Amino acid sequence: MLSWEERRQLVKVASFYYIKGFTQEQIAKKIGVSRPVISKQLQKAKDYGIVEVFIKDETVHTVELEEKVEECYGLKDVVVVPVSDQYLEMRKKVIGQVAANYIIKNFRNVRRIGIGWGSTLAELVREYPYERREDVKIIPLVGGMGSQQVDIHANQLAYELAKKMNGSCSYLYAPAILDSEGLRNRLVNMIDVKSVLEEARKVDLALVGIGNPYKESTLEKIGYIKEEDIEDLRKSGAVGDISSRFLDSNGRPINHPINDKVIGTTLDEIKEVPVVVGVVEGTNKLESIRGALRGNYLDVLIIDEVSASALLPD
Repeated sequence: MLSWEERRQLVKVASFYYIKGFTQEQIAKKIGVSRPVISKQLQKAKDYGIVEVFIKDETVHTVELEEKVEECYGLKDVVVVPVSDQYLEMRKKVIGQVAANYIIKNFRNVRRIGIGWGSTLAELVREYPYERREDVKIIPLVGGMGSQQVDIHANQLAYELAKKMNGSCSYLYAPAILDSEGLRNRLVNMIDVKSVLEEARKVDLALVGIGNPYKESTLEKIGYIKEEDIEDLRKSGAVGDISSRFLDSNGRPINHPINDKVIGTTLDEIKEVPVVVGVVEGTNKLESIRGALRGNYLDVLIIDEVSASALLPD
């Protein structure tokens, strides 16, 4: 138990620090002790319940959630976006805004940025403000050609992001998934395709989305995979894809011919990128996200609050 005098001293120190805004150094000089003594007394005031610290802000919940997801999956950083009560398009837009701000704030010195494809990444690019970074180059991580949803293809996103940054970009003139492995092998040895794939292996930062082949599959909508492919993928244990490369629930590349028909970076190559930022929205992708996290493909995850909560074990 604290004596009356000890308690009085702790209250006095806490009042100086928390109410009057004195620094620990100022309090130490005023009372005539060293700064470490003040630090210990402030901690003691908390331990004895004299001081209770409350964070009065609605974002405290998402910050706690970020820390839990970060610790659970060994990530460098997690950003949880509280957008649970908004329409689908608005959720993606808000996540795109947050992701764009995160890139601006944290990667000012990055010179080579790789980008995947998808609707959530497209929102990131749309929300990215115009700036002057002439030394930046954007490289597509996967092919993308055709007339369906061109605005979310990697080539288009690379072009639009380079324009926003006032930088330059490369183009991967090939579909994401070919009809045969032989055709894929011939195309990847063409000098224009080969050189861009080599650039993609050397990026400093990769921006990727995560897809689910079974629920609201963009790959199916575009026509890259058909109904029979989806059944085959299910039998092979696929839970999702990163840049059109399919993985199982433990994050391992699946043993399926479709992975050998992709023109783009492999999952192993993505893992070698210094920083990989996953920008994801939607509980329909939970198993896909878990697979990507278990495979250690991501360093940073930017995700909506509902999905982030569902990622944690019960």
